[in-house]
Order: sequence, then C-alpha cells, then structure tokens
Amino acid sequence: MHIFSRSGSAVGASVLAGMLAAIALGCAPSWAQSAPPEAATANAKKKLPRKPAAVSSAAPASAPAATEPEKGEHSLANDAQNPIANIVTVPFQNNTYFSAGPYHHALNDLLVEPVYPFRINDDWNIVTRTIIPIIYQPRFSPDYGPEFGLGNIVPQAYLVPSHPGPIIWGAGAQLFMPTATNKFVDTVAVDKWGGGPAAVALTIQGPWLVGLLANNAWAGSGRVRVNEMTLNPFVFYNFPNAWYLVSSTVITSDWTAPGNNKWTVPIGGGVGRVFKIAGQALNARVQAFYEVERPTYGPRWQVQAQLQFLFPK
Repeated sequence: MHIFSRSGSAVGASVLAGMLAAIALGCAPSWAQSAPPEAATANAKKKLPRKPAAVSSAAPASAPAATEPEKGEHSLANDAQNPIANIVTVPFQNNTYFSAGPYHHALNDLLVEPVYPFRINDDWNIVTRTIIPIIYQPRFSPDYGPEFGLGNIVPQAYLVPSHPGPIIWGAGAQLFMPTATNKFVDTVAVDKWGGGPAAVALTIQGPWLVGLLANNAWAGSGRVRVNEMTLNPFVFYNFPNAWYLVSSTVITSDWTAPGNNKWTVPIGGGVGRVFKIAGQALNARVQAFYEVERPTYGPRWQVQAQLQFLFPK
C-alpha cells in the first residue's frame, strides 16, 4: 500500500532539481540510451485516496550482451528500461502529487526499488524487486497530519526465462508487509500481512520498448483491508544520442472503494537519458501526469523524477 505526501513539495522540488542536474552532467553523446517502469500502490480510507507506489517508478532477462561497444550500449539502455532485466539496479523515484485532499495540498512519496536477479539454471532466472515507500503527508484535517514515515514494503519475485523470444516475460508473486509507521495505520496503510500475483511482459522492436506490468494485492479483512489492482503500461522510444521519450503510468483500482472512487488513471510522459559519471552507469528521467480519473480528494497532477543506478555484470 502506498502513500502520498505534501509539504513534500520542497522535498519533491529538490529531488527534481537533482534529477535535471544529473541529466545535464551526463553529456557523453555516444554513450548509452535510456531507463524502467515502476509498480505497486496503496489504498486509503474514505477521505484519503490511495496512491500507487509505484510500481516504480524503477527486470526480465534482456537481450544477450554483445561484444561490440555499440551493441553493449544499446543493451544497457534496454536493461535500464526493462523492469525484469538480468541486471542489478537501484532506482530512487520521487513522486509529488498536487491538489490532493480537502485542502488541496501536495503529497510526496519517495520509492526506493532495488532489483536483484538470481540465476537458477541455464534456462531460468528469478528477479527480485522490492518497493520501499518513504512518505511525507501534509495535514488533511484539523486533527490529522502532517506525518512522515515508512509505508507498506512490497517485495516482488518473478520467474523469467534466461533466453526469451520476441516477447520477454516474467510471472510471480508479491508480498504485502505490515511495515507502515504506526501513525499511518488505518489511514493510508493496513497493519496486516498480504500478497498477490504479479506479471510483466514486454517487447523490443528497434528503438521501441513497450510493455505492461500488472499485479493485485490483498491484505487484511473486514473494513480494514486492501484489495487493489495495479497496471503499469510503459512505452520508451530511444534516440541514437542516448536520450529517450517515455510514458510510464501507474493505473490503480481500489476494489474496496465505493462508487466512482475506485479508479485512478493518469496520462502523461516525459524524457530521460542513460549516461555515466566517473564510470558509474546512471539513468535519469522526469515525467508529468494529469489524473483523468481520480477518487474524491485525489490529486489532479503528478510530477515524477527518477535516478537509477545501474550495475551491469
């Protein structure tokens, strides 16, 4: 379950500035090309609509590494954009949501999403991905807020073929952990164990990388429970100079919410780049979204800035 945050507008602004500076610093034109999506999400009580964490928001097996430098760069770009690639990555994804709640405050949700692949045998890998939300939430009523703390941690694991065909895919499960800071419990978090299925599929066609990550989480029972689906469609278009265009949205449906409060549907996109600083491979991107469908008091706008550390084998 994930959460939003507000007075985090200062936090979101500083992170966004850092992301833009990182992109500017990586000006080695002939280097690599691009960066991954995100997954996971959160539900809230009536007045506090739940926001995805993402689903980061930041890995199946990818195309085999080539011996020639040009192919190696292309492969690294695809790995950065592939949520289940056979590469260790550590994305930091900051999401700032605007005009949320009865006071129309901003919310801030920082997602740390380490990805680590394990080799089972020559044919199969397991790719683990853990979503760790760190939330700052403003005042939503005279008696509630502001708050800062940890949300529900969501570890995910995918079984992935080592030698995929035109369609790269992974299937597995996620765990929903009762790790939320006490002040968030029963407002935007549930202090219960849970889990659900998770799957991803994508294809790489020339400069295009297109895919979908989907999962559903169940936790708790009765009035204090989670039943939420997350859909993370992602599209990347890579340019030869290591820049790329991206649209990676996180659509959620809170099946426990009444009436028209179930769906959150953002539209938008942005730009990113893969580059190196002092030998460290990095992927930075910025996106903006407008919520065309949202629950009551849900945010209208979102700005996302992500910096991803890449550790190729």
